Amino acid sequence: MSPPALALENITCTFVSGARGGARYTAVRDTTIVVAPGEFVSVVGPTGCGKSTLLNVAAGLLAPSAGTVRVFGEPLAGVNRRAGYLFQQDALMPWRNALENITVGLEFRGVPRETAQEQGRDWLRRVGLAGFGDRYPHQLSGGMRKRVALAQTLILDPQILLMDEPFSALDVQTRQLMENELLELWSANRKSVVFITHDLEEAIALSDRVVVLSAGPESHPIGEYAIDIPRPRDVSEARLTRRFLELHAEIWHAMKAEVLKGYARQLQ
Repeated sequence: MSPPALALENITCTFVSGARGGARYTAVRDTTIVVAPGEFVSVVGPTGCGKSTLLNVAAGLLAPSAGTVRVFGEPLAGVNRRAGYLFQQDALMPWRNALENITVGLEFRGVPRETAQEQGRDWLRRVGLAGFGDRYPHQLSGGMRKRVALAQTLILDPQILLMDEPFSALDVQTRQLMENELLELWSANRKSVVFITHDLEEAIALSDRVVVLSAGPESHPIGEYAIDIPRPRDVSEARLTRRFLELHAEIWHAMKAEVLKGYARQLQ
């Protein structure tokens, strides 16, 4: 039996403010999340519950205070080289056009320019931007920029995708188009995905499994739900099915109190 693609085992992250002796804040405590090869897992929870903290731990950008991260069975030391990270805000370079932004990672790896550009043009086509390779970021819509950022990540062929609310800034229609494009690209060559979102509907429509976190501080999983809606899926059509509504009601019932608790803490 193959090991999990990603295993966060008993992760605790505590931060100390200011100099020695400053206030201590534990964002997450004793949290375990395991992602199988090819599995699409979404993590939802109230604002400030440590979702992005866990993603940074998975990426190797943040060392946990306690616990272990394993990638395909091996302990993670340093940056997770087998993962690609798609941030909430795209990280496109304004002085590079779309094709050059997509190929920048290949260039850093020493891939010859001609080979990199050939692969970049192929990814432009895959994300629906054939003919837009010479456009600069300021000449692209929000949805187009997200497509470029997605191609920029996927061209490196990571085995794990870490996605931090990548579509939250888009309008509803563009967001659903991007969700469907993500599912189409993912289904062609299934990566292991950890998808952070505040949107429970988005989590259910995309995922194989949804993990719900409690309100912070000391956030931890309070439930895991298998999403048994058949694939392939169209996210807008999936939202209209009876099973989707049943899952939404079940998961929302589990997380509603935590959302209200998190909101109340923000007001204090």
